Amino acid sequence: MIRRRTALALSAVALLAAAPALTACGATAHPGAAAVVGHDRITVSEVQRQVADVREAQRSSPQAQQPAANGARLGQDTLVRLIQYRIVEKAGEDNGIGTARRELQEQRLRIDRANGGAEAVQARFLALGIAPDQIERALTVELVRTKLDAKFGAERTNAILTRTSEKLRVDVNPRYGTWDARRGTTGPAREPWLRATPPLGERPA
Repeated sequence: MIRRRTALALSAVALLAAAPALTACGATAHPGAAAVVGHDRITVSEVQRQVADVREAQRSSPQAQQPAANGARLGQDTLVRLIQYRIVEKAGEDNGIGTARRELQEQRLRIDRANGGAEAVQARFLALGIAPDQIERALTVELVRTKLDAKFGAERTNAILTRTSEKLRVDVNPRYGTWDARRGTTGPAREPWLRATPPLGERPA
């Protein structure tokens, strides 16, 4: 496995000025849903709650790099991340890949040490639109994705994620855009299947 340099890249997610309030889904067949992933509904209120958590955490954190998370696309980026989480988790489940609590704790310790401590890591996640209480799930999904890459290679993993997305028949509220199963996003992607969470620190091969 090729050694990957995983220093946090704030440019990995473009987040512009405040997201508009969203209510029902209009033309969608799933009122109140921002998206439906398989049998799992991601509600508009869940997206709004996560956005509100980010805003509140920014106000409380003197280290928060606010401009990156103050974007008009924060709601959309949050929804894309939640959809990706479910797809990566399902792909892991289908391929016998999970995470242990101890693995997650060890990963968090490595990330904190490599990036200036827990507060610095929280601030940098905030800049990407991820509040402190959302970090654990982000890191859990990243562990699953890393294990998929280790088992299958990055190219095959992308194909697995695309097939999983298609199988789950992701249905997105038109207000957030149209889901692209191949790229794993609702908008123009900088690369196929952007990772579910921004990589941090240094990881061994």
